[in-house]
Amino acid sequence: MRQLAVASAVQLMNQTDDTSIATRASLLERLKNLDDQAGWQRFFDTYWRLIYGVALKTGLTHAEAQDVVQETVISVAKHLPGFRYDPKVCAFKTWMLRLTRWRIIDQLRQRLPKEQRAEISGGDEATAVAALDHLAGGKAPELEALWNEEWEKTVLAAALKLMKQRVSPEQFQMFDLYVLRGMPVSEVARLLGTNVARVYLAKHRLSKLLRETISEFEKAGSGL
Repeated sequence: MRQLAVASAVQLMNQTDDTSIATRASLLERLKNLDDQAGWQRFFDTYWRLIYGVALKTGLTHAEAQDVVQETVISVAKHLPGFRYDPKVCAFKTWMLRLTRWRIIDQLRQRLPKEQRAEISGGDEATAVAALDHLAGGKAPELEALWNEEWEKTVLAAALKLMKQRVSPEQFQMFDLYVLRGMPVSEVARLLGTNVARVYLAKHRLSKLLRETISEFEKAGSGL
């Protein structure tokens, strides 16, 4: 039931164009300053679960997935000065996926004996996809699909966090219990000492607000 409830929330999110959810240009400019600790902390808090979750689903261990998170963040810092924010050319979402894929490849290469850790020639996407499949014994998962799945969770979490700041605790609790946790509306009303009509109204208002919040992210080019 929990999974179905979360899926319904994701469906609300998908009523907008989820492909444009990327980090806003203003934050990217901030991150080019490596001394901007607040900006980097915000970046890490938002994206580490995305990177970690995808790494685990490719078959890496907990420790290896943690290394992927760390090395990907370092890679972002290293390559960000050369990244130009233009969603029509390369969305930040796609750019992050490419960096994460190479860090996963690095971890899989570390499993090989030293004499077999040949350098992978070329740095294009086709080379990376082929390398990942080879290192996974021809059983590499569809990384883009995994990335999109985890990205949706990341965007939903960010949108819910912002929405929670904009509504009363009572309204958000109704929405959380009824929509996100899948609790029967009558049980939500009883638990919170209210009536069913107010729970339905909270669901309607906050569902609309959730879509609007995600739309704001899109207009700003932001998943944060």
